[in-house]
Amino acid sequence: MSPTRFASEHKWLYAGAIVLLVALAVVGVIRYESVKKGNEAAEKANQLADAAVAAGYPRPDTGTIERSLGTDGGIVCDDPAGALASALWKINVSNGAAFVGQRPVIGDERAVRAEAKILEIYCPDKLDKIQDRIDDLKTDTTVRR
Repeated sequence: MSPTRFASEHKWLYAGAIVLLVALAVVGVIRYESVKKGNEAAEKANQLADAAVAAGYPRPDTGTIERSLGTDGGIVCDDPAGALASALWKINVSNGAAFVGQRPVIGDERAVRAEAKILEIYCPDKLDKIQDRIDDLKTDTTVRR
């Protein structure tokens, strides 16, 4: 049997091998991007956890940070300088009551710095937009360590 006759009779074998190799290459590229993104999320989560420890907080679970903030900061970085985000942020720095009992309080400076640290790590370009609002907040050491 000549090599040309074998090749012409088994074209499906060559076509199948080519399709398989292309499919494996595509899967490899997708997996590489996934691993690369996972490593970046883990690196940022560890950086944020280290910043929390440096600020006097217990070390948070980096897996939770990775799932919540990913590589781009998620909802925290969507529009931190927007009116809705600013209002929700100020509501969270309150006495913890609901409805008519809710009152603004002097927030803990460490909590405010923690939010700024998230913006610094995940979306530093947006921190400048909100920095003046952060500086205008009246804060103090209100939470005991």
